[in-house]
Amino acid sequence: MTTVRLNSADPVSIDTDALIVGFRSGQDGPVPAVGVEALESAFGGKLAASLDAVGFTGKAGELAKLPTFGSVTASVLVAVGLGDSPGIEGLRRAAGAAVRSVAGVSRAALALPAGTPDEAEAVALGGLLGAYAFSRYRTDGEQKAPVAELTVLSEQGDGVAERAGVLADAVSLVRDLVNTPPSDLWPAKFAEIAEQVGDKAGVSVEVLDDEQLKAGGYGGLIGVGQGSARPPRLVRLSYSHPEASKTLAFVGKGITFDSGGLSLKPSASMDWMKSDMGGAGAVLGALIGIARLGLPVNAVGYLCLAENLPSGTAQRPSDVIHSYSGKTVEVLDTDAEGRLVLMDGIARAAEDQPDLIVDVATLTGAQIVSLGWRTAGVMSNDDAVRELVVEAAGAAGEGAWGMPLPEELRKGLDSPVADIANLQPERWGSMLAAGIFLKEFVPDGVRWAHIDMAGPAYNKGEPYGYTPKGGTGAITRTLIGLAERHASI
Repeated sequence: MTTVRLNSADPVSIDTDALIVGFRSGQDGPVPAVGVEALESAFGGKLAASLDAVGFTGKAGELAKLPTFGSVTASVLVAVGLGDSPGIEGLRRAAGAAVRSVAGVSRAALALPAGTPDEAEAVALGGLLGAYAFSRYRTDGEQKAPVAELTVLSEQGDGVAERAGVLADAVSLVRDLVNTPPSDLWPAKFAEIAEQVGDKAGVSVEVLDDEQLKAGGYGGLIGVGQGSARPPRLVRLSYSHPEASKTLAFVGKGITFDSGGLSLKPSASMDWMKSDMGGAGAVLGALIGIARLGLPVNAVGYLCLAENLPSGTAQRPSDVIHSYSGKTVEVLDTDAEGRLVLMDGIARAAEDQPDLIVDVATLTGAQIVSLGWRTAGVMSNDDAVRELVVEAAGAAGEGAWGMPLPEELRKGLDSPVADIANLQPERWGSMLAAGIFLKEFVPDGVRWAHIDMAGPAYNKGEPYGYTPKGGTGAITRTLIGLAERHASI
């Protein structure tokens, strides 16, 4: 596990293995960022010129490594580009990319702009997230160990490092869950993990098994999970604070593996479906983070856990299920299963009388078609709430874009035999139609937002910034940010 601390030491003399230095892009070559001017003197005034000679320009995310030959205590210097004006997210990404590049060394110090609490936290958090590695199943020994100790060169207090550590732990928990293969993470196992980490953080955990779900009328969870030998679970997490005046409810889609059910996915679309529980992971990570930060807000989380598999007991297209809310749903496509478990979770969350419900889900491939792999879609029954969620995501560095819920798409969900169908017949606007479906299960007067993060939850490409290949932990920090904003009201 990587640790982080803040230290006001001189970058020239700090005892470390790798020194990470920020450079801005200037008209005449790379320019040392604030706080690293002394390094130019240590290198005889030739550091920027040496970097310029190897083609380093200081553009955002660019990296270059130089041996120090004793000019400073560290044996290697890593220059990371900050661009013209990095901002807080730019600092996070630069720190993450640089720390990942020095995997294999024990200690690294980050001499990046960290003069304010926000800057120092960004550098610390980016570094911690960049140091993440998932090596549970590696036996070849080829993967380099992440940096063990990070030092952020800053005069800010230790509270900054502590907060960054809490946020990084929450995101890393989610990444670990998403990266775990479905053979080792099924609904009951996920619930067990939630109980373990919840107990350590002071979060109350209640688990409903399949018999209790049947008795309670959770038709969506039962319907989706009935094709698997490993039955569904609903996990309720609860954190309360004596000074809280607001209550937030988070609902996460937790399909531990999604084959599509009888509406079977093609194999190319199935190999990364271990990530289909990313929404439930984000809710769990957020509740743990909120509790560890001690935020003066009440928060409940619902993990809607099921495994969607085909078998002789699986639900069939044209089945009608009875949701927890009492509404009936015709299942036209068993691969539109996420909304079926969420509809039960949303209806149950409303009973907690929250000031806001936010559901998080890897819900539709249409989100990726519409917004790409890095930007989540945000829908809501309240324009102000939608903008609040988008703003919180932006502050966290988690891309999100507000989307509408056009009334005319509701007709496409009409069913001749039930109150609503789980899929519209046309592909157009299907991300929005999924949001409209979920909106049907939100009681009148309850503020609600839906986050579709099918793409952002899992990075199939190469690492970038502080984001690794595989599980990203997306939206975890957005949910914590929403809790902080409600705590300050």
